[in-house]
Parts: sequence; C-alpha cells; structure tokens
Amino acid sequence: MLRNWKLSMVFLFLSGLVLLFIVAPLAGIFLKTSLPQYSQVIADPAVLRSIRLTLLSSLAGTLLFGVASIPLAYVLARKDFFLKGLVNGLVDLPIVIPHSAAGIAILGVVSRGTWLGKAGEAAGISFVGGVAGIILAMAFVSIPFLINAARDGFEAVPEKLEKAALNLGASPWRVFFTISLPLAKRSVLSGLVMMWARGLSEFGAVVIIAYHPMITPVLIWERFNAFGLSYARPVAAVFVLVCLVIFILMRLLSKNPVHVRN
Repeated sequence: MLRNWKLSMVFLFLSGLVLLFIVAPLAGIFLKTSLPQYSQVIADPAVLRSIRLTLLSSLAGTLLFGVASIPLAYVLARKDFFLKGLVNGLVDLPIVIPHSAAGIAILGVVSRGTWLGKAGEAAGISFVGGVAGIILAMAFVSIPFLINAARDGFEAVPEKLEKAALNLGASPWRVFFTISLPLAKRSVLSGLVMMWARGLSEFGAVVIIAYHPMITPVLIWERFNAFGLSYARPVAAVFVLVCLVIFILMRLLSKNPVHVRN
C-alpha cells in the first residue's frame, strides 16, 4: 500500500507532525534550561527529597498492589464468569476518570473519620498528608497498566500446557508458578514497569490526599505558582530526565520479545 508515493508522503508528513508534537515541548524544556540551573536543581535538597519520595512511593505502591493484581489478571485471562465485562471495565476505570476526582474518591475512604482512616491512625499510619496516602493514590491510578499487561501475557500462554501438567499430576499452585507465571513474566514485568512509571507522574490524585510531603509533580506545581516558569522549568527538566531513564528501562525489558507460543 505504501508503494503509492502520494500515500507515503501523506503518512510521512502526518507521522513527522505527531513526532514533532511529542518531542518539541520536551526539547524546549531541556534547551531553555541552562547548565547552572541543572547544577542548582541537582544540588537542591528539596528537589532530591521529592524525587526520592516519588520514586520510592511509586515503587512501594507497585510492589504492594502488584502482588494482588497478578492473580486477578490470571483470573481475567483464564476464567469466564458472570459480569466479567463489568469487572474488566472497573479495572480500566482509574484511567478514564479525572484524577482529581480519583483523589476525592480515595479521600472519602481514608480520611480520618472513616474506619480505614481510624485503623491507620491506630497503627501509626497517616493516609491524609502522609506517605501512605501518596502510595495509595499512585497505585490507584496506575494499577490498570499492570493488570492489563499481565492479563494479555497470561492469555498468550497456551492452556494445553497447563492442562497437560495438571493431567500429569502437578498441583494448580505448581502449574501457576512453574508454567503460567514464567511464560507470562515478560508481560508481567512490563506491566510492573509501566505501573511504576505511571505512578511517578501522578499529580491530581496525590495533591488531594497529600500536598505534603511533596512529590516532584507537586513540587513543580508549587514552584510554578510561587515563583513562575523560570523556577519550575529546571525541576521539570531534571524530573523528565529521570522519567526518560525509566522509559528506556521499560523498552529494554520488552526488547526482542519471544512469544510464549514459541
């Protein structure tokens, strides 16, 4: 189809336009930030604290909720049940709702007057204005990326392998941990990385639950409001670089995929 030069030119033009739309704003951040500004930001303790908090909070949310998400992804891949379509829709819900609304929804569950908020306070855990609330907000908006990727991975595992192992006397636990999960591990790992990466960029839900301690997206917003674009841009540039490193890691994990049917 692309042998038609007119169609090829249209495709190339539109592709270049879209790539320019993605790259130009990011390039502007880097080019308009001077080396002294990079040095100043990297030496700023508040920025370093916020980046560390952002990375670790997103990682904690990914690990904690990933443990429960992988079995759910397997059930969605293997089982047909009543209202399965509704469950799949619920999994995708955090992606489509406004994240400020997601923050309000989470706040209604973990605020100090709720049973979960009271239980957290009794255990010394503060969700509102605390790291635990940040972890919850990040996990809530990013968990669909893990479930969907893991579900696709499990769906690609041939059921005949699992049934053969069961017929040979293997327990369902052994089948899952020695056949299903290893064959789907690339998709599961990719989903974990995507969930972590998505959590890093969350702002709307987190700012409702915990303005302090500040994660980097909130810090960028705070500096933009207080000091203007010239103070917010260097922080954004450094944080975008961190996100790019994670993106490259994600691409390396999914490089040269080997389909499980092979």
